[in-house]
Amino acid sequence: MLFLSPRTQAYPWGSKTLIAGLRGDSHPSNCPEAELWYGAHPALPSLVDGVGLDAIIAQDPQYHLGAKVTARHGSRLPFLLKILAADEPLSLQAHPSREQAMEGFERENSLGIDIRAPHRNYRDDNHKPELIVALSRFHAMAGFRPVDDTLALFEALDCPELSRYSSMLGGEDDTTQEAELRGLFTTWITIPVAVRKQLIDAIVARAKVMATSVDMYPEWMVLTASNVVDLHRHYPGDVGVLGGLLLNYIILEPGEAIYLDAGNLHAYCRGLGVEIMANSDNVLRGGLTSKHVDVPELVKVLKFEPLDDPRLESNHGHFTVPIDEFDLRIVDVDGASQVESSGPRIVLCTSGQVDVRNSNQCETLHPSQALWVPAGDSERLDFVGKGQLFLARV
Repeated sequence: MLFLSPRTQAYPWGSKTLIAGLRGDSHPSNCPEAELWYGAHPALPSLVDGVGLDAIIAQDPQYHLGAKVTARHGSRLPFLLKILAADEPLSLQAHPSREQAMEGFERENSLGIDIRAPHRNYRDDNHKPELIVALSRFHAMAGFRPVDDTLALFEALDCPELSRYSSMLGGEDDTTQEAELRGLFTTWITIPVAVRKQLIDAIVARAKVMATSVDMYPEWMVLTASNVVDLHRHYPGDVGVLGGLLLNYIILEPGEAIYLDAGNLHAYCRGLGVEIMANSDNVLRGGLTSKHVDVPELVKVLKFEPLDDPRLESNHGHFTVPIDEFDLRIVDVDGASQVESSGPRIVLCTSGQVDVRNSNQCETLHPSQALWVPAGDSERLDFVGKGQLFLARV
């Protein structure tokens, strides 16, 4: 087992208090801490005694990843684990499928676009399905809301400027509804800026009324309206405000999770969580950001199939996902427990103090600290103490 030092991403939407509080720091951080990366992504690998985990794995892939993982995924750790902290909304975004990522990465390479260029869409050739588990109350927009509910929201808002778009929805079968959502979203993200701002101003005025009328509307409508107002406060007139009208607005309690596959439009709004994804940094943005936005490329990767509820239930803390790049479980330790697991693993502590033991080693973890456990190490891990761990593996 090796101590794994995370790398920090200090994006503007991050928090000066959430990660600092997790670590037990007595003062806020100097700048917003948005993400702690635990993994071997070449853009920002975690460190083991100052050496990147990607370089350590490259020295002996068979030992670190194991025969099964190297046969399936090559010499690259197939997942990336993060702690994510948001005080403000992240960009409205989606991630490509593996085929789309491979094509886009090759295309941008052939055009000579530098891998670090701000306008680059594809920074690697991998897809990015992701799972986020809340550590605090966590607010998110995730997946297109069922069309009937969206029409009910439009009607309840009673906004003439919005009502003219209601006729674009209303098909009875799934295929028609997907095409209608595509048409409406594409219309909204391409209308002239002045027209868009007039529309958003009118919607926000009605949303403010709904947000303060908690006894008149269903709770989900009130929360959605409050979110639209909040989005407009952070990004006045941004197309992402309109996106908030179409997406499920979800509040997760600690331990609850969302799973999102390729093509699902989403934006995390605020809160602290543990996120795991395929080892990729490919993001197509559509708004709520000062970063590069590529509308045509985003629309190419989007899925417009409505999601009734993107929450993912756990089975005693274990989250089952439909891909093989990662597996995540919560281990609540109160005394002593043990877990049998194989392959490359990362053990991350999020609360308390826990001793992690294998056949010949014992290390103590505190919140935000993590261990890299190579595939060649013991399959049995013993946990002693009181706290919460996340066990990530392939």
